Amino acid sequence: MKTIREHIKAGTYKPFYLLYGTEAYLRKLYLSKLKEGILKGSDDMNYSYFEGKGIDLLEVRQIADTMPFFNDRRLIVIENSGLFKSANELADALSELPESTHIVFCEAEIDKRNRLYKIVQDLGVVSEMNELDEASLRTFIGSQLKKDEKKITTQDAAYLLELVGTDMNNLQNEIEKLVCFAYDRDIITRKDIDTVCIEHIMGKIFQLTEAIGRKNQVEAFTHYKTMLAMKERPLGILYHIVRHFNIMLQVKELQENGAGPQSIADKMKQKSFVINKYVAQARNFSLATIHEAIDYGTEVEAQVKSGLLQEKIAVEFLIVKLTAM
Repeated sequence: MKTIREHIKAGTYKPFYLLYGTEAYLRKLYLSKLKEGILKGSDDMNYSYFEGKGIDLLEVRQIADTMPFFNDRRLIVIENSGLFKSANELADALSELPESTHIVFCEAEIDKRNRLYKIVQDLGVVSEMNELDEASLRTFIGSQLKKDEKKITTQDAAYLLELVGTDMNNLQNEIEKLVCFAYDRDIITRKDIDTVCIEHIMGKIFQLTEAIGRKNQVEAFTHYKTMLAMKERPLGILYHIVRHFNIMLQVKELQENGAGPQSIADKMKQKSFVINKYVAQARNFSLATIHEAIDYGTEVEAQVKSGLLQEKIAVEFLIVKLTAM
């Protein structure tokens, strides 16, 4: 991403850019920046966009060979094409394009063994755009609020992340709501966050399982009812509870084998602050209890899918069972 920012600042561009990874917000952001920089503003005459699998590669090649009109550059954007996960003929054409043509690829997933990937890597810029770590996300929150002359403490920024999750599109939406809510104030407070923001389901799952670990059935049901009020499907909640205990099991086993939180985070490819929460919560459960929770949750889920149990009642049964362990 740093290289792309340098190219935009200098006004000099490579023929190809590949933006890939799990963070859609960043892919969209840098695509927008590249489009604006390469075309020097809005210029639909020299801009072509292709999306999805089954793209007509001959049409792409013909457009790419066409000289720009009243501009120094032509831009082609190809998004979610799957071209970097399968064999195709586009790789053969890239080295013969006019210098005035630039192609930006945006993909969620790629295969680095792909021939097209290797050519783009050799002749252009490849930028992986995955989820940011907690510190970077806090910085992102601060920078977005600063645009509207507002501030937030580090602690409250971390709290916002815990509630709404780390998806940057969702985070941006919640920030915009906070700005509107606190239009006449400079500081975004925890009370503002509690009032305005919709809690991400994983934050609620953490709270629910925390209550289960303390054997507090009333509190666990309170969190469950809150999720239902947020229009979360009971079957989805059931899935997330079982998934949560599966992750906790992995964390618990690694911890008992001597691994520290950072080592666990690296092995599980998770954010360290997320693993720290699992480590803390796992103290409330023995390995045997976690195994039993997973087995019972899986059994209940199977009964729901086979029509033997209504999904809302299934989650209630699960909560009662887990808080009684």
